[in-house]
Amino acid sequence: MALHYQNDILHPDGRIRLGFGQDAENRKGVMDAAKRLLLGARAASLPIVHVRTARPRAAGTFSENAPIFRNVVAAGAVVEGEWGSEFFEGLGPISDETVVVHNRVNGFYDSNLEMRLRELGVTRLILSGVATNSCVEHTARHAADMGYEVIVAEDACSASRPEVHEAALFNISLIGSVVTVNNLVEAGFE
Repeated sequence: MALHYQNDILHPDGRIRLGFGQDAENRKGVMDAAKRLLLGARAASLPIVHVRTARPRAAGTFSENAPIFRNVVAAGAVVEGEWGSEFFEGLGPISDETVVVHNRVNGFYDSNLEMRLRELGVTRLILSGVATNSCVEHTARHAADMGYEVIVAEDACSASRPEVHEAALFNISLIGSVVTVNNLVEAGFE
């Protein structure tokens, strides 16, 4: 699963840039790793699910119960149908790959992700995305609770600060595996 590889989140002109600090030196490396992961998964004929966040255009239809949600609204970010909610160039779906849209932190919450995964017949999830401490960790925890085997491609993820990224990966290692993209590709995703 590729989580939140979207313009407002990844692009230097994005409105929230959750996965990268202001002067992030790791931006290119993370995006290159994400591209290698997607290419490798496609070459191995693995189903790929792209999860993107998008909030409705209509005012008052998006719950602002938490600081993260209030900040997204204040920034005018990830509005459905606008550039910011679209996939970042080179990291979006191709052909018939699955796309799931949600508007909370956890990719499963109030979305059709669980149904789509059942349709695909998967039992093991390889997750990547931005931000590690937000959508990646929350979605990984939920997936583990649902009985999925969870693997996170650590170098295809990022958080706003390195120590936050590392802490999230530590937390994820308690419920799944944390590996590099090269390790996944070299092992044939086994």
